[in-house]
Amino acid sequence: MNRLSPLRNPLLLGFDEFERTLERITKASSDGYPPYNIERTGETRLRITLAVAGFAREDLDIQLEDNQLTVSGRQAEEDDREYLHRGIATRMFKRSFVLADGVEVSSASLDNGLLNIDVALPLPERNVRKIEIGGGANPAPEIDVETRG
Repeated sequence: MNRLSPLRNPLLLGFDEFERTLERITKASSDGYPPYNIERTGETRLRITLAVAGFAREDLDIQLEDNQLTVSGRQAEEDDREYLHRGIATRMFKRSFVLADGVEVSSASLDNGLLNIDVALPLPERNVRKIEIGGGANPAPEIDVETRG
């Protein structure tokens, strides 16, 4: 069954890129490993915290490609341990986060099995512009549309 996106509403124009990002997020792995938190640490700062118990710094990799932040982990095999019970998951993982335009990754640290990634949010811009209304005999002047890229 093909679900109709709420962004297909004729009153919402120009949200194609947002819709593609939303589809990419929903297609991402729904596996809950490793668990993570996202918290606000300031007015324009967020922290992503992943529980990566058992992983060392050299077992983890953080990549930022375009607007996609990817955290992956892979542990080297240990042959010298014999587990009677193994409840701490150490399987490899890959967790992705899609960041909005302008979001900057400022730092990452590993402390007591928690990987903290700090990001800075851009300050919101307000763009207000008056649109002239033309008369019936006098067409409205053309408006130059500025594109951002």
